[in-house]
Amino acid sequence: MADDFPSLAELAAEEEELQFTGFTNDDAWDLGSALVAAARRDGAPVAVAVVRNGHRLFSAALPGATPDNDTWIERKMRVVHRFGHGSLYVRQASVERGTTFEAEFGLDPLRYAAHGGAFPVSVRSVGPVGAVAVSGLPQLADHRVVVAAVRAHLGR
Repeated sequence: MADDFPSLAELAAEEEELQFTGFTNDDAWDLGSALVAAARRDGAPVAVAVVRNGHRLFSAALPGATPDNDTWIERKMRVVHRFGHGSLYVRQASVERGTTFEAEFGLDPLRYAAHGGAFPVSVRSVGPVGAVAVSGLPQLADHRVVVAAVRAHLGR
């Protein structure tokens, strides 16, 4: 079924595949701009952010996005920064261990959200250096939009 969540193995394969050789301010702009263009094309009411080493390099809110979307982005990005994996990956890891993210880690849900839509910006042979996130769609759709944009940016 199309709405089934991907397995942890599938999410790990995405993260392994979608690594950068470097990540500049221009890369952040291009990636964020591509996400905005896709959202405009689809009429998606989303917010978008790209961060490297704690520095927000790109941020946008399309028509229909709200300040709550910015809060969701921050909460999802905290998961990426803390665990070094995408927010959906972290969620799915808990699910496959027979629990929930909230029960397993006991982190403040107002600060951390293991919901799809934030993906690590990883540089090969360096590791995670930032994150790209979308909020405004159901979590699986947020995840898929980000992954598609990263894949297109990397030419894969």
